[in-house]
Amino acid sequence: MLNTRIFAQRRKQLMRMMGEDAIAILPAAPVLIRNRDVEHGYRQDSDFYYMSGFAEPEAVIVLLPDRQQGQYILFCRDRDPMMETWHGRRHGPEGAVEKFAVDEAYPITELDEMLPKLMEHCERVYYTIGLNPDFDKQVINCVNGLRRQSRGGKHAPYEFVALDYLLHDMRLFKSRDEISLMRKAAKISVQGHINAMKICRPGMKEYELEAEIMYQFNRNGAGWAYPSIVGSGANSCILHYTENDQEMHDGDVVLIDAGAEYDSYAADITRTFPVNGRYSAPQKEIYDLVLAAQDAAMKQAKPGNHWNDPHNAAVKTLTKGMVELGLLKGTPAKLIKEAAYSKYYMHRTGHWLGMDVHDVGDYKVDDEWRLLEKGMVMTVEPGLYIPHGSRGARRWWDIGVRIEDDIVITKDGCDMLTKGLPRTTDEVEAVMASG
Repeated sequence: MLNTRIFAQRRKQLMRMMGEDAIAILPAAPVLIRNRDVEHGYRQDSDFYYMSGFAEPEAVIVLLPDRQQGQYILFCRDRDPMMETWHGRRHGPEGAVEKFAVDEAYPITELDEMLPKLMEHCERVYYTIGLNPDFDKQVINCVNGLRRQSRGGKHAPYEFVALDYLLHDMRLFKSRDEISLMRKAAKISVQGHINAMKICRPGMKEYELEAEIMYQFNRNGAGWAYPSIVGSGANSCILHYTENDQEMHDGDVVLIDAGAEYDSYAADITRTFPVNGRYSAPQKEIYDLVLAAQDAAMKQAKPGNHWNDPHNAAVKTLTKGMVELGLLKGTPAKLIKEAAYSKYYMHRTGHWLGMDVHDVGDYKVDDEWRLLEKGMVMTVEPGLYIPHGSRGARRWWDIGVRIEDDIVITKDGCDMLTKGLPRTTDEVEAVMASG
């Protein structure tokens, strides 16, 4: 976990942005039921963890920039020997103060009583309504309770501001410590993909490759950042295929989109390789075109360029290549204007990456594509998907190729976080032959 000093710096930065006469309220992620009395594995809300490093449910952060006796207050579960015997250890308010640099901590059961008192002298409430409807009611009840007591001298805040308006712009720019964690997540993910390439054989099931990847994640103290996609043959043309239950056949490609999450930071990688270890000529044609598009996109990923520049470069390369192959007919410029390429390339070339695999941060500012800046982390992931029955030669049918890597914008370009994973067809075949 990051040093508590880093979380304290983030809170101070946020409170400076909030200004005086303000309060910020941020609840932990709720526990979700999987079925009957079985819960999903708990994962803390990314904003909450970003500000605190505190991973327990049933907790609320309150920030008060003007407060002299303690600006950072945490409400959390009390220690309970019986519950801890059944469900695991808790820090409790005392542990929160000791281990997480909390100014003041109280049992979560005292929130309803204390929150109106903390809110009473504030003009603005920084809170994002709509993400947690049950907690929305608690906050609204506090405000309404103060309004009802206005004749008795109580003062209710008059303005609500979405907390994520400030917080998500902070999260968009990654610190050196965050990038180190993302390099670790990427390194674990790279090895998982390499291992999958080495064991892949015709006749195996897709889930066997998924299991190999998950083994690599878990043995290195990581989990999955998102459900893995392991699609072979026709399934490689389904963008979010997650059944992963089909047998892999000789002559098919398999597309794997899988990334580890390490200490709440994600990697996101896709590779497409031949089930039998050797690309056929048609598979190589499509793969090489997608790789050229990725190279073109990465050249545009540098400070001062717009967010959309890498995507435009990838689209231009893919469209020109599809005309040359005969998948599209016409002039590339006209086809791009008409978005004809979207029949085979229907998604964007990347997204922000961080604590969430599709991380927070605006892509446009004042209705213009955002300029890339140092510290932003993003994916670069062009693809082509040619399902059965598509226009063009049958030799390309059921070939879906996506190549995805993670990059951080540097002062003069970009740095690939996912180094070490084969990208060219020769590199992929060499790794598969070594298995």
